[in-house]
Amino acid sequence: MSVEATENIAEDRTGSRALAGKRVLFISYNGMLDPLGQSQVLPYLRELRKRGVQFTLLSFERPAALSAHGSDKVAGLRRQLAEQGIDWHWLRYHRTPSLPATIFDVINGVRYARRLVRNNDIELVHARSHIAATIALGLKRRFDIKLIFDVRGLMAEEYVDANHWRKGSVPYRLIKTMERRAFAACEGVVTLTEAIWPTIKEWGGLRDRENIVHAVVPCCADLDLFSFRELDRERRRRELGLADGFLLVYSGSIDGWYLTEEMADFFATLIKRRADAHALWLTPGKHERIRNLMQQRDIAADRYTVIAAEPGEVPSYLSASDVGVAFIKPCFSKLASSPTKYAEYLACGLPLVINAGIGDSDALILTEKAGVLINEFAENEYQAAAAQVEELLKDRRRTRAFTRDIAERLFDVRKTGVERYARLYEAVLMG
Repeated sequence: MSVEATENIAEDRTGSRALAGKRVLFISYNGMLDPLGQSQVLPYLRELRKRGVQFTLLSFERPAALSAHGSDKVAGLRRQLAEQGIDWHWLRYHRTPSLPATIFDVINGVRYARRLVRNNDIELVHARSHIAATIALGLKRRFDIKLIFDVRGLMAEEYVDANHWRKGSVPYRLIKTMERRAFAACEGVVTLTEAIWPTIKEWGGLRDRENIVHAVVPCCADLDLFSFRELDRERRRRELGLADGFLLVYSGSIDGWYLTEEMADFFATLIKRRADAHALWLTPGKHERIRNLMQQRDIAADRYTVIAAEPGEVPSYLSASDVGVAFIKPCFSKLASSPTKYAEYLACGLPLVINAGIGDSDALILTEKAGVLINEFAENEYQAAAAQVEELLKDRRRTRAFTRDIAERLFDVRKTGVERYARLYEAVLMG
């Protein structure tokens, strides 16, 4: 897995001077109060702002932002971003009924964003995801501005792989039409993985385009926040009632793309191999679902823990752990995925147990030796993986330093993410 951006983006040799004063409208269909907005949008904008980029940010916030508690959080974040030089605007996100709600959000977004472009003399629109790119197309037709389409995943293909849409259905065709138009109109494209680029560069809108600028920017982590801390390890282990036990962790949502039953099978295999093994589920998902899965596998209640941790608490629980596990449904659309949890696990010194076929992640194991790769969800694979994990953890300190080094080289939000976005901005704005 290459750690360099695509070759047509030159190395940044001018520091922040080339970006100073550039006016960018960043559109995100994810909210800034959401964990994803907090981890995968704001850190990049803050760092690029330090390089002189003048950001206007438009996001779509969940209805919770309108509650009394949500309003306080919005006001606090607005003040914080204003102090950091980021002009934040937001509109309400509508979920149901799905297609009409999204169309409403797009129309409302175009109307609102036009004012932002005029008032702030915007030069570049950075559209994060397909819906944001649809809004950006409405601006591109009206104003003489550059466009970056930040492809966070293959939206139409994901819905098909999840069995929510049929290939060729009305929503599928609408998204593919919009996608083709965005590819044809944009000056720059971001993908999360190298694995998907050879495929999508042959799609309509990109095929035969020689002037397109492409960057691969994987989901990174703030390594100042996600890092191993011995005091956190000791504190969380006391709370969990563990001493030197063997702690496996899964952090994130359950079900859907995440193969919860298969992860429960793996946890059960390792717990039955080792008397000191304990499984930690950090998830906002239904805890009863986890408890049922573990009971079905004859795992006693004192051998696992389920916690709905706040985002700020996650690094401390990862510090307390020894191995990070994540099984994700392998399918075509997931070649475009870069799971943030991989970066967070590695940053906290955890080797990975992951399955094959997700984005560029096979190379994390096969090339970087960051942990263990599961090729089939079967007991014999779990047994072999458990043995490899035990071998890795014979020297936990060395393994911790090794995996942290991988995070620093490949997934540092500043060294990797921000540097690649900065070079992309320069190539698009100066092109």
